[in-house]
Amino acid sequence: MTTTLPAASIDAYLERARTHLQRVTAAQAIIAARQGALLVDIRPVVLRAADGEIPDALVIDRNTLEWRLDPTSPWRVPQGSDHDQHIVLICNEGYASSLAAVTLQELGLHNATDLVGGFQAWRAAGLPVLQQSDPLES
Repeated sequence: MTTTLPAASIDAYLERARTHLQRVTAAQAIIAARQGALLVDIRPVVLRAADGEIPDALVIDRNTLEWRLDPTSPWRVPQGSDHDQHIVLICNEGYASSLAAVTLQELGLHNATDLVGGFQAWRAAGLPVLQQSDPLES
């Protein structure tokens, strides 16, 4: 006999995931960065090219995020050497980053969180944005 589980909506899943996070606003994110938090932009290259980038944010594609930030991974970035590092993930609007932050917490990065509203909230708050040339045109 096969048991069928009830379908869960992505909205309900996201809401449950966010109960594990202490999400930050754009204003809180820039203060956290000044105090040593690592801002990590996980947006695809096409969005970064179209909208710009956050100065000094580390860019890591979402599909390699866990390998780059896990302190035990041989593929980690130099900034990913400490389970206690305060990490603020930034996607475009604050959805994918929430799910990614929970995944990082499951890997032991207990200070991982995300930016409410993502990059769009950062830009709307008037915080610094670097405009980049389209890398696909080079």
